[in-house]
Amino acid sequence: MPGTWSVIVGSAFVLLLVAANARASSLFDSSAVLQVRLTGPLRQLIEQKYDREEMQFVLHAEGEHYTIAVRTRGNSRLRKCNFPPLRLAFNAANTAGGLFEGQGKLKLVTHCLPGVSGRMNVLKEYTAYRIFNLLSDVGYRVRLLKINYDDTDDEHKDITTNAFLIESDEELAARTGATIARVPQVRRTDFDQLHLAVVFIFQYLIANTDYSLVASAAEDKCCHNGDLFERDGRLYYVPFDFDLSGLVNARYAKPDPALGISKVTSRRYRGYCVDPGTMSSALKKINTLEAEILDIVSGTPGMVEKGADEVRQFLGRFFKEANDEGRLLGRFAKACI
Repeated sequence: MPGTWSVIVGSAFVLLLVAANARASSLFDSSAVLQVRLTGPLRQLIEQKYDREEMQFVLHAEGEHYTIAVRTRGNSRLRKCNFPPLRLAFNAANTAGGLFEGQGKLKLVTHCLPGVSGRMNVLKEYTAYRIFNLLSDVGYRVRLLKINYDDTDDEHKDITTNAFLIESDEELAARTGATIARVPQVRRTDFDQLHLAVVFIFQYLIANTDYSLVASAAEDKCCHNGDLFERDGRLYYVPFDFDLSGLVNARYAKPDPALGISKVTSRRYRGYCVDPGTMSSALKKINTLEAEILDIVSGTPGMVEKGADEVRQFLGRFFKEANDEGRLLGRFAKACI
């Protein structure tokens, strides 16, 4: 009987977890801008950002309020940004029946820099996630926010700007029928090859070189700026953090000198060598979505026309290259790892 009881308890736990994640999906089902207010000791949080200490805040959204724990997160952005990226931790007992039901810990991508450039950088990075969602279901969904920061440390400080939430890895796994894979190293043959090719071409499309399928010195698991998921016996690399991409073109973004490029808007292929037929299929898939990709940029709420034009032109240069499929695939083959 002890063994049977363990099976029953384990099965019940799995069902509860699946149910919780199913409920959690509603937050990311909508592309509408979510109006929120975050109230708490903001000045203290920023002044002590390297401590990563959780502090109590209240999140107001859609007529409801949630007491949450907030801390800073990130590595390079924590050093470079005037306003650090944040992690929001919800108490499941306080979210039942609301928009944030089932949510646990969520990454909040904030405006790194003040002013219009900071707001536009947030929107451009948001579009990168949305573009990848077009290319694969195994990718992090995002929810755009118009957020008001209400600083209880300074009653005169009130900031309203753009931000977005990123779907948790647990929710992505439950939504796609995958499991989270935490392994220190990988082989290219472990991956779903078409998805891998799509990822590599997507990174080239947005001119992002700040990623790797090898863990950095500061990390104990694969991969840099990407998470691994397993589905049907194959691994899926899911990218995140696109602030150093050419699509965003943030003022603080600089390419790795070892890459031999002087600016982040210069495209450089950094992917593994993948079967030519698979690469061709991935490129064709992305090419057929050109109009939808450009529509994402045009339809991003709050994107100023000048910024939208710059992004469309930047992406358009990729599609001009991609018109000569053989030449572009040949370039990838010469540069691949």
